[in-house]
Amino acid sequence: MPLNKDVTIKYLGHATFLFTTPAGNRVLIDPWVDNNPACPEEAKALEGLDTMLITHAHPDHMQDAVALAQRFQPQVACNYEISIWLGRKGVENVTGMNKGGSVELNDVKVTMTNAYHSSGILDDDGSVIYGGEAAGFVVEFENGFRIYHAGDTCVFGDMKLIAELYGPDLLLLPIGDLFTMDPREAAHACRLMNAKRVIPMHYGTFPVLTGTPDQLKELTSDLGTEVIALQPGEAIT
Repeated sequence: MPLNKDVTIKYLGHATFLFTTPAGNRVLIDPWVDNNPACPEEAKALEGLDTMLITHAHPDHMQDAVALAQRFQPQVACNYEISIWLGRKGVENVTGMNKGGSVELNDVKVTMTNAYHSSGILDDDGSVIYGGEAAGFVVEFENGFRIYHAGDTCVFGDMKLIAELYGPDLLLLPIGDLFTMDPREAAHACRLMNAKRVIPMHYGTFPVLTGTPDQLKELTSDLGTEVIALQPGEAIT
């Protein structure tokens, strides 16, 4: 069902989403595409990319950042530490930012929010280097439609503040458990944020990510929250 008639949301699997703005610009959150086992082959063939956002440094969220940035030359926003690493890899047009900060990239306003998670960069030699702190993003499109991509996180009380400050129309919440929230914590996040609509993510990619959208639906049935379970490669237009 349509969420906003001028914004297209395409789920590429795991925690990766591709948005097409009212002006036709393409915004990718967490660039794990070519190496993403959940992403269908036909969905990996991106036609272009204008803006790229990275919530944190783990490979299942930014493994394809350098390759996609070099291919399409998008505007990139991420934490300061990741921006330095990307610059050393030859990536241009990178804005290093931090939590609470906002930046205008093409036709979207991007605000970095808190998240509770680790964020180590897996370097080319297999070593892990400091990748700053994990984050989430509130993205506001030029028509006022706002989404909140929580990144990898547990539930935390200040999600209520994020809702009060930015009033997102749609939440993208992890539910897989083990590395992130499970459906029980995600349901509590929905309560804190008075969620009207939520798309679950970060589940099912690997057997250990056991949370399911049906569990989230059951746990939020008293809230009236609409849980929209997209299949990888599926778009809401």
